[in-house]
Amino acid sequence: MDFVGYKLRNNLFVAPMAGVTDRPFRQLCKKLGAGLAVSEMVTSNSLLYGSAKTQRRANHDGEVAPISVQIAGADPAMMAEAARHNVDRGAQIIDINMGCPAKKVCNVYAGSALMQDESLAYKILEAVVKAVPDTPVTLKMRTGWNRANRNAPALAKLAEDCGIRALAIHGRTRADQYTGDAEYDTIAQVKAAVRIPIIANGDITTPQKAQAVLQQSGADGVMIGRAAQGRPWIFREIEYFLSTGNILPPPQVAEIHQVCREHIEDLYGFYGIESGVKIARKHIAWYTKGLVGSAAFRFSMNQLQTVEEQMAAVDTFFLRMAEQHDTLTYETPQNSAANGLEQAA
Repeated sequence: MDFVGYKLRNNLFVAPMAGVTDRPFRQLCKKLGAGLAVSEMVTSNSLLYGSAKTQRRANHDGEVAPISVQIAGADPAMMAEAARHNVDRGAQIIDINMGCPAKKVCNVYAGSALMQDESLAYKILEAVVKAVPDTPVTLKMRTGWNRANRNAPALAKLAEDCGIRALAIHGRTRADQYTGDAEYDTIAQVKAAVRIPIIANGDITTPQKAQAVLQQSGADGVMIGRAAQGRPWIFREIEYFLSTGNILPPPQVAEIHQVCREHIEDLYGFYGIESGVKIARKHIAWYTKGLVGSAAFRFSMNQLQTVEEQMAAVDTFFLRMAEQHDTLTYETPQNSAANGLEQAA
């Protein structure tokens, strides 16, 4: 796929998710089939540039290009400076957050709250595009502020006029948070209103759903969020289905054991041992969610305090499963993609 000047492997995108889409996770998703992965949201507050969290989020060492960094804020000048700051540190695409519904973001009129103030949104979009004229700028937003104010088509036109090169749209309003079903008809209206690429986001949990959303919305690509947590191979499954019409068989236990192991080892290296062990817990829980015998495993695993204990527990769990099953096996019949509703920022 040609996307804002870059040739991507496909039209499958990893949604930016706070506390999830760090460098180890982005690299893993790209390795397992994603065409592009957008970073966690980075603050536009220059006072926080030196914080450990902000520096980690801006760490792209060894990351496969193109590197897309999402910035958030409510002040045009600060957002412009944030764009320049991140481009200087390796960002090749700047993405503006106008989709996060979290109160701590919306209370300062950032994230999806900007959809309520089209004038301010326009000023931010214009300022960021002008600040990095040689870098593509993209936008992530929702369908509107609430169901009575679905202004995504109008904002999309404003964004295109400002020079925004592509739009990702979560199919819910800010007021909806993550409840109810994603609406793809509004995304289709946005696609009809502009000429730039549109990426559909929300509730895409299976290869079949990805195909249906592409057909219903007319979007140029799909963005996957929570369905990739603990299942980063969903991207290769979707890629295969879209190109062949066939479903890949469930992955081998031995392969996912290795994927999980390498992922948490990368987390240890990226965050340091103490934080790495804590952060690895949620990823291990996602990898094993619903698998035979996983409930007791997850409870005991969360009590472990050291790398050695954590890795030994992971090895024991997967080796025992491999003795009985070649492929991942779940407690109840289900599609392994069913990780719940996507909660992308």
